[in-house]
Amino acid sequence: MSPESAEELARERALYDEAAEQFGGAIDRLVRSYERDPERQRDLRQEIHLALWRSLARFDGRCSLRTWTFRVAHNVGATFILRQRRARTSTLFSLEEVDDIPEPHPAEDTLDRGLLVQRLYSLIEQLTPGDRELVLLYLEGFDAAAIAEVTGRSASNVATKIHRIKRLIARRARAAESAR
Repeated sequence: MSPESAEELARERALYDEAAEQFGGAIDRLVRSYERDPERQRDLRQEIHLALWRSLARFDGRCSLRTWTFRVAHNVGATFILRQRRARTSTLFSLEEVDDIPEPHPAEDTLDRGLLVQRLYSLIEQLTPGDRELVLLYLEGFDAAAIAEVTGRSASNVATKIHRIKRLIARRARAAESAR
């Protein structure tokens, strides 16, 4: 191995270690939101980490390591979901359609924080992969511009979609509270 190759490998390893340490928890949350089955979660997590490792040879620093990591995770996750979607019978909904889905649990349980979080993730799981990714990145603290950079959408489209999902969640929370 040439000294340049060894240096490049060391640089990629350092970048991977940094990304895994800083964003590993967020990747795990992303994986859990995409997939309920623990076996498939492990598969998706491995696919993301492998793709991230392989991609770092092309990382040139034109965007942050955070953006790069989430772009890779987004692409792998979307591909994984599309493959899994063919095998599943459940239906996914866009933000425009999800408001018409009935609540899966009785309204009297909504004050329990754990159940609220569970309902939020249940709602997120029903979204199409593209809309799901926007919401998950938003929950990870990305702003509209950063989400646009990761997903390839326009910042205004991202902001509009995020606003819609926040409005939907607020409406569902108010409806559940008034039903009590």
